[in-house]
Amino acid sequence: MKKKYKIEVDCANCALKMEEAARRVEGVADAAVSFMSQRMDVNFAEGADEKAVMAAVEKACKKVEPDCEVFYR
Repeated sequence: MKKKYKIEVDCANCALKMEEAARRVEGVADAAVSFMSQRMDVNFAEGADEKAVMAAVEKACKKVEPDCEVFYR
């Protein structure tokens, strides 16, 4: 299942760090972050709980970029 989320990130390098962090989260099959469109696309692994995975994604992203926002709720 693939979903798109609005994000707030300050630079392209930060977006790349967020993308890499999101890809490492269990339950994420793939992730892409676009600084230009301020969007994160997440492809969930089969059977993953979307809300739990997105909470973990947000936590991982905030570790690498504390000022970022991921709007998934």
